[in-house]
Amino acid sequence: MTPKEKAEKLYRDAYMRWCYELSHDKNYLTAKDIAIYICNEILNNNTKLTDENNSYWLEVKQEIKKL
Repeated sequence: MTPKEKAEKLYRDAYMRWCYELSHDKNYLTAKDIAIYICNEILNNNTKLTDENNSYWLEVKQEIKKL
């Protein structure tokens, strides 16, 4: 899965699972924040990430910010 596809999936999953009570504008920002939080957790808590995996998750995070 490309970083862009993964970013879109994380965003969609967060939106559908946790963002259903607010307006679309607030849900949109909340879903992005959740998806970025997930990337940060993976990057900060997994000491076994290779440089390639680390780069992948950093790119996913950047793609989320573009949504």
